[in-house]
Amino acid sequence: MKRILIVGSYSPSLINFRGPLILALRARGYSVQVCAPAIRQDASSRRWLETEGITWHDAPLSRTGLNPFKDLRALLALIRLMRENRPDVFIGYTIKPVIWGLLASRIARVPKRVALITGLGYAFTGSASGKRALVQSIARRLYRLALRGAQVIFFQNPDDRADFARLGLLPEGATVMIVNGSGVNLQWFAMADLPRGPTKFLLIARLLGDKGIREFTGAAAILGRKWPGTEFHLVGGLDPNPNGILRSEIDEWVRAGIIVWHGAVDDVRPALAACHVYVLPSYREGTPRTVLEAMAMGRAVVTTDAPGCRETVEPNVNGFIVPPRDVAALVEAMEQFLLQPNLVPEMGAQSRRIAEEKYDVHKVNAAMLHTMQL
Repeated sequence: MKRILIVGSYSPSLINFRGPLILALRARGYSVQVCAPAIRQDASSRRWLETEGITWHDAPLSRTGLNPFKDLRALLALIRLMRENRPDVFIGYTIKPVIWGLLASRIARVPKRVALITGLGYAFTGSASGKRALVQSIARRLYRLALRGAQVIFFQNPDDRADFARLGLLPEGATVMIVNGSGVNLQWFAMADLPRGPTKFLLIARLLGDKGIREFTGAAAILGRKWPGTEFHLVGGLDPNPNGILRSEIDEWVRAGIIVWHGAVDDVRPALAACHVYVLPSYREGTPRTVLEAMAMGRAVVTTDAPGCRETVEPNVNGFIVPPRDVAALVEAMEQFLLQPNLVPEMGAQSRRIAEEKYDVHKVNAAMLHTMQL
């Protein structure tokens, strides 16, 4: 029986993003183990994994930061884990598991090594100056070194793949494939009736500037004055990333009545069911999972003409696409749903259709398993 090790940087994502893949691998007769930092303290994730018969391991990986001593400790821990458990296949997703996991799996002589590039984030987004320029330079060098050991590399949009090719980060001989994000569970994120009452716009994201949070609140301030009673909801927790938005800024928006902030939630379905239109003004994504979830539940979408985002919306069919960082354009797009309320159910139905045709998690996983020859 082949042994497969999946490494991520955030333990809940093993279930929320990789759960169906884990179950698909297990159904094919593979022994699956997973690894993520602080999973020992994540009782909910551990309970799900143990119920499904999946072995879990903790790892000293940090999601953010440039601390060479901590990263070396993580690398050594992953090497030790792989030597002890001798997986036949390594699968890593998000930047640190991809980099340190690939390096560790190569040193530990894991036969098959797979990278999932799920988005480029802080290391590739924005102008390269100061600390961000340093992060970009280090990340690119590490990616180039680590990806030499990958036999299969998945991207979630063509822009990310093109950027890696342009920067010379892709090794010769590796199988490179673009997949439709992580997919979405269409049964779990079922079509939901639209709520009654005033129009509600929703954004779900970690509270990072690059997610377009400030553009959303800027548009909310303008539309709230012009269309009293319209609601603008924000779901997401604070983030230690250098690009993170401070609690004081969030509190000011709330005090001014611009947005309703719900903080982080374990289950986004109630928030999606309570909204009419989903908005994600992000500067760059892999494929934004929250947009796929909103589409699956039958919600119209406003997002940006940015890598990963633009692929999710057919303009004027299931939503609108606006330039990144453009509050005026975002206001104009969001206002269309207030001027023409019939667009809400019409575009929402189209979102569900696109989710079924393109983003069904079982179709996405089947394509990945075929490419990995598993």
